Amino acid sequence: MNLAQALPALRIPDYLALASQNGLRHYLKAQYADQTFKGLYQWNFFDAALLFPYFAVMIVLALYGIHRYTLCYQYFKYKKNYNPNPPEQFAELPIVTVQLPIFNEQFVIDRLIEAICAMDYPKDKLDIQVLDDSTDETQEVAAAIVARYAALGHPIQYIHRTNRYGFKAGALDAGLKVAKGEYVAIFDADFVPPTDWLMKVVHHFTDPAIGMVQTRWTHLNRDYSMLTQIEAILLDGHFVLEHGARCRTGEFFNFNGTAGMWRRVAISDGGGWQHDTLTEDTDLSYRSQMAGWKFKYLPDVECPSELPIEMTAFKTQQARWAKGLIQTSIKVLPQVFRSNASRKNKIESVYHLTANLSYPLMIVMSALLIPAMICRFYQGWFQMLLIDVPLFTASTLSIAVFYVMSQRELFPKTWKKTFLYLPFLMALGIGLTVTNTKAVMEALFGIKSPFVRTPKYRVAAKGEKSQAAKYRKRLKLEPWIELLFGCYFMLAIIYTFYNQNYFTAPFLILFVIGYWYTGLMSLLQGRFERWRSGGANTDEESSPKPFPVGV
Repeated sequence: MNLAQALPALRIPDYLALASQNGLRHYLKAQYADQTFKGLYQWNFFDAALLFPYFAVMIVLALYGIHRYTLCYQYFKYKKNYNPNPPEQFAELPIVTVQLPIFNEQFVIDRLIEAICAMDYPKDKLDIQVLDDSTDETQEVAAAIVARYAALGHPIQYIHRTNRYGFKAGALDAGLKVAKGEYVAIFDADFVPPTDWLMKVVHHFTDPAIGMVQTRWTHLNRDYSMLTQIEAILLDGHFVLEHGARCRTGEFFNFNGTAGMWRRVAISDGGGWQHDTLTEDTDLSYRSQMAGWKFKYLPDVECPSELPIEMTAFKTQQARWAKGLIQTSIKVLPQVFRSNASRKNKIESVYHLTANLSYPLMIVMSALLIPAMICRFYQGWFQMLLIDVPLFTASTLSIAVFYVMSQRELFPKTWKKTFLYLPFLMALGIGLTVTNTKAVMEALFGIKSPFVRTPKYRVAAKGEKSQAAKYRKRLKLEPWIELLFGCYFMLAIIYTFYNQNYFTAPFLILFVIGYWYTGLMSLLQGRFERWRSGGANTDEESSPKPFPVGV
């Protein structure tokens, strides 16, 4: 007799009892309340050797997560400390030098120079420098544009170096030697400052203690794609909460390399531009603040910029920042510890400059995840919840809280749509671990590399065709490693379903999506143009090498 034949003979209570055995209640009881094997599991050396580094990594990641909560708390607690108005106005406007460091930027250089020359500032008080290290047609394009605007009466000069000594830092230092201004504003090639930017910023230097003023980046092509939307949210978190909290509490924060203005003497007092790290802006920022200068952040003053539209370009940018900040931490933190800065400031400096250590820690955690799951399967649900929930709340949930709060501050009417992007934002952050780990390890082992520019394509609207092939370089090994990591986590998901541990599956899916998304986009992005163009090779570079835009 099969089950279908037996059911009619059962009484209703018997039927319900039988049905309950196959329901959720029975599943939960069997998985988490069954004490049959209680006491059979004993710790052993092998399990301890796996679980100790696993939990050590989780605890360190949780500490960085708690720091994100702290930044959110400080941002709102000290919100009243921000004053958007300068203490007074200059009776006579000072001379300002505007430096435009460029390298192979032929698609955006005309837009940049046009925006600078249109600024509302007296021409006799302005000194514009186009600092060109280009090795391609940008030289001719930039020189011609500068000559045209100079003929129109604009105070602009073209300075071209025949070598890239010191990269961007070297170009800025070379320009500073012939600069006329007491104050120096800096803009990268992908920025388009509004006409009133100088007037909004310069008067803050009437406070004699201010050495640098940083303004907030906004994004010309925020709505171009899912990738640019996520990039914008990531940068918003930095510019709203990180800069906002550090500035309002009087702690060290950094010039972002562009869309800011320096007091010239603050640069020299900090030791000048140095090129032994890839984040010369953060390096100089810390040295200048340790010399006694105060920095100010103006979130209400916006400066539009262009976000990378391709995964490889985005990885290039993130890897440079990750490596540069670790290099800066090795160089600067000993000086910070010896300085007269407060203990709170020193602790915040450690968190700020070493945050990218989380990437190699993520690799360790990823490698140990499946062995840890196997070892912990026999330990019981209560012990797992007691340990895992606090660690998850501190490390992973803090990311969601951090970026949602930044969007709520910027977009009080539409911030709730941020929840739609959160899974993809977290997945993208996971997918960056391979390239950023490589960059961090190079910094830790002292491996030098050139300043790797982020290519700009002057693309803003959806569907607008880019000229990305001009400067595109492909990553070779990293995307395949990312795909393998994605497969590894797919095995972890299969293992969780096999053992009916469904609660961890959504978390693991983020790892699969993150690694596969970054890996596939790195391999395939750009090939779509070739397919649309009927097989033409759009990836061939038409200009002289080198174009070091790969990681």
